[in-house]
Order: sequence, then structure tokens, then C-alpha cells
Amino acid sequence: MIQLTNRQARQFLLLKHGLLGEYRFTGKQGVLDFVRQVGCIQYDPIDVCGKNAELVLQSRIQGFTKSILDELLYQDRLLVDYPDKIMAIISARDWPYFERYREAARQHANRYPEMEALTEQVRTHIQHHGAISSDGLKLDGNFSWQSAIHWSSGNNATRSVLEQMYSTGELIIHHKIGTRKYYDFAEKYIHPDLLNAPEPLKDELEHQKWRILRRIGAVGLLWNRASDAWLNIWGLKAKQRSEVFRQLLDEARIVAVAVEQLKDMLYCRAEDLPLIEAVLQNPAPKRRCELIAPLDNLIWDRKLISELFGFDYIWEIYTPPSKRKFGYYVLPLLYGESFIGRAEIIAERKTGRLVVKNIWYENGIKPTKPLQRAVDHCFQNFALFNGCETISIE
Repeated sequence: MIQLTNRQARQFLLLKHGLLGEYRFTGKQGVLDFVRQVGCIQYDPIDVCGKNAELVLQSRIQGFTKSILDELLYQDRLLVDYPDKIMAIISARDWPYFERYREAARQHANRYPEMEALTEQVRTHIQHHGAISSDGLKLDGNFSWQSAIHWSSGNNATRSVLEQMYSTGELIIHHKIGTRKYYDFAEKYIHPDLLNAPEPLKDELEHQKWRILRRIGAVGLLWNRASDAWLNIWGLKAKQRSEVFRQLLDEARIVAVAVEQLKDMLYCRAEDLPLIEAVLQNPAPKRRCELIAPLDNLIWDRKLISELFGFDYIWEIYTPPSKRKFGYYVLPLLYGESFIGRAEIIAERKTGRLVVKNIWYENGIKPTKPLQRAVDHCFQNFALFNGCETISIE
């Protein structure tokens, strides 16, 4: 067991995420390295000042632009849109590990024999016309369903069939225009060695161990208790989760970490021990100021962030306006080893203006000159990321 002070635990998390000190990740290769480290980045289509996945990357990747992510997804095909922690972006090389979910979708589809004729219409259309969106073809038939592993669909038959074919792995997302998804045959873009690979971990417990280890790596430190960090891991009840943790500890793949004043034990991956050792040497890394995505890997477990950082964050986008404490799309503001506040920012791309509607500093935070310079520098970088030439602070 390793013992850390609260500050050391925070340093470890931030250094692992590349949010403290000099940038650890740079350019296109940096994006790939970060995605492989965390397993997946949560995707959300809402774009107020960048989509969630883009916001995650802009805070960590030196020189990141939105076009880099598009290239990796839709030109290089080294990343792929795929449900992991809900809607997500994963490394294409992880494709085989999700075969059990595609097989579940195929079995689910067998309950709807009327779908086969509609599926054949989609195949024929794609063969003749290429990538298709749900408004690019009207199917002859009326059909709606709830996907086994993906987003629920409404009463649009084409959308239902496309999502079913996506769930089984026959289709992948070819590209997006705004929030609209265009689908094409997976076999055209995913290497045959990955597409046809057998599932590496057929035993259910071994698969759950892989996924939990992956989620611990996605956050850095996690506990064996209910958490949003475990979302979309099928069949993971408390009993199964405890058995997974027990086995991972016995196999020395995770390490117990006791943090001062925390009642629950935390765990990190064994491969992160060198970073723990570095933190124990009491480093004084350079401070950076970054805006953090609302669904950022670092804050997947909001209770853990509250315990370690004393920062309570709720994404109020789905909260009725009259009940919001802050605003519609508000991002946590990180400075050095602390969350110092939050900011509501809108990118007005038609006018090329980044509007900072409001900044709420945490209690006890004094906007000193060094802090203000760091925040201003952060907003300048954020404006550049959003293609805005001017900044307006309201």
C-alpha cells in the first residue's frame, strides 16, 4: 500500500493527465498517446465553445487543433467513434475487445426479422452511393427499435436501421457534419486483422477486469465503490466489481493508495508507479491554467474530485434555467494544482469573438496578478483553439 498526502494525490492525477507542468503530449502523436493512455474520451455533440472530446484534448495537447482529431478519426482511421463510456472515441486497435457487444446486438436484431429487408436496402444504397446519413434515404417500411448497445432512436426507420448496423459493427461512422452522422461499411476502413480478430478475452470476468483496469487508467485514481466512471460496463454489480478489484490486486496489476483524510482506499494501475515515485520526491512543477471539459476523464467521478480538490461541479446543461446556480455551458477552471473556479464561455464563430460571459472564482481565491496573467493566457489559447480573433469578457 502507498500513502499519499492530499496534495500528492492531486499532483499525481494532474501529472498523469498532462495538466500540470510542461506539456506531456504534443500534436497528432500526442492525441494518439493520450487516447491510448485513457482508453476512451467521452463524446458529446453539443458545441458551444468546442465539443467535449475537443475540449478534453485542447487542455492537454500542445498545438492541438480540431482538424487533428478529424484527421485521426476520418482520414487516418487510427481512432474510431464507438460506445465505451457511453458515446466515445477509442483507439481503432481496441476494436476486437468489444466484439461481445456487437454479438449481443446481432442476437438482439434476431428478434426483429422485418429488419433484414430494410438492412438490405441500406447495403444496396451505400454500395451505389457511398456514405449515408439518416436523412439520405427513405426506407420502404415502418420500423423503430431500441439499440442493444448504442443510442436510442425515435420513429425514423432509416436511423433505427443505421444504428442497428452500427451496433453490430457492419457500419462505422464515416464522418460527421455538425451533429449529423454519416455511415459506411466498416470493412472499408478498419484493418482486416482488427475487424476479423477473435475476441481476446472471452471469459466475462477477464473482460470486466480489462475494462475496470482501463477505467482506472482513464481517471488515474479510483475507488471500489459506485461511480460514474464505471458507466456502460455490463453486468458490473458491487459483488462483481469487488471480485475484479481483488483479482487485480492479487495479480499486482493495481496498487492500493491511501490518501490522508479519505475514508475509502484508492487504486492506481501498477504501470503508473514510476509517476507515484516521482510525486513522492515533492516536485514543484510549473503551473498552468486550463479550461476543463464538462465530461473530462479527470472529473468522471465528481465525488472523488470533491474529496481531493474540494471542488463541486455539476454540468447544468440539462438543469432548468431557473434552477441553475451558474450557467448553461460552464467549464471548470484549473490553475496549478487547484480548481480555482469556473467560466461560461461562448465562441461566436460568425463574428470571430470569444465571449467570456462570466467567471466564478472559488471562495478564498484571490485574483492576484500572476493568476490573472495565467487566466488571460488560458483565454487567449482558448480563443485560438476556437478560431476567434477577439475576446470579450462580460
